[in-house]
Amino acid sequence: MEIYVVKPGDSVDSIARALNANVEQLIYDNQLEYPYELAVGQALLVSGYVREADRTAAVSGYAYPFISPWVLEQTLPFLTELRVFSYGFTKEGALVPPNLGDDTWMIPETVRFGALPILTLTPFGPDGNFNNQLIHSVVNNEAYKANLVRNLLDTMGEKGYEGVDIDFEYILAEDRDAFTAFVWQVAESMRQAGYQTSVALAPKTSADQPGLLYEGKDYRALGEAADHVLLMTYEWGYTYGPPMAVAPLNQVRRVVEYALTEIPAAKIDLGIPNYGYDWPLPYERGVTKAATINNVQAVRIAIEHGAAIRFDDVAESPYFKYTTDGVEHEVWFEDVRSLSAKFGLMEEYNLRGCGYWQIMEWFRANWLLLQDRFYILKE
Repeated sequence: MEIYVVKPGDSVDSIARALNANVEQLIYDNQLEYPYELAVGQALLVSGYVREADRTAAVSGYAYPFISPWVLEQTLPFLTELRVFSYGFTKEGALVPPNLGDDTWMIPETVRFGALPILTLTPFGPDGNFNNQLIHSVVNNEAYKANLVRNLLDTMGEKGYEGVDIDFEYILAEDRDAFTAFVWQVAESMRQAGYQTSVALAPKTSADQPGLLYEGKDYRALGEAADHVLLMTYEWGYTYGPPMAVAPLNQVRRVVEYALTEIPAAKIDLGIPNYGYDWPLPYERGVTKAATINNVQAVRIAIEHGAAIRFDDVAESPYFKYTTDGVEHEVWFEDVRSLSAKFGLMEEYNLRGCGYWQIMEWFRANWLLLQDRFYILKE
């Protein structure tokens, strides 16, 4: 496959002629809408001959139970694991099912496509945010830990899950070792029952990195305990932060290089964002809030406002600015160029695979490019 960057005066017809490509395929692969306008600087995926990928990859994606059945059906052929988001728990270790829909329909659908349904466990409080007091209560109490593990195993057996993904954030520094011991207990119990365990890791660049996101996670110990880990290499650009790339490749590389000093490459999945942000300007900390958009939507915004898409060569991410109703906006998102760079990082360091946050929106070009680069190894 080839990536083509739109120049002034280009049309889908002229691009197809120049590259000897099928125009209908070009439109379909890139989810172009009639009348098929293009933005200058837009990156298009151009299908060529089908090659046999020479590398394998495990591919996971997080999804809420309210995902469109059509989107899930389109995405599952490209996944080895579907991580259902999410189950919570009480301070005493009682398991709390997802509060945003019934997850039961997703499990047989996942199995139908040869992927593993994975139960994602998160410490969400009543306000819907990560609650480190829930973590503190369970990991420091043997009875509560045993209760939670027992409830996990019962639910997985009842519903047909094949593993658990532990996505705990904002762990207190004082709970670091207790959290590691909890992961060991979960993982050993899961292995004995024939299930797998993964852990989502905040994007650290050193063992002693300060901050609430980082101090409670011991990369080396968690990498030893779990069957595999996901590096959450996204959210440099985030809802309340200043405009910047969501997953700048220079920063992602630093996280991967540190992780490899602590965890074998064969256990590491690279986190990939399937979204972008649209910030109103000027940015004011504590006031400005970015809107979350999908990657196809980002390009359509650029087309609608006649904005040229630029590409940051350091972050290896696309961005643009536009003005509407007298307000300037700055947009950062992912395209096939930024995704290709991330896939290149996976190849360079021979990582196990990648994991997407999240798969709620369909971005066809991503999956076609991934399939061109990797053979997706089903269980």
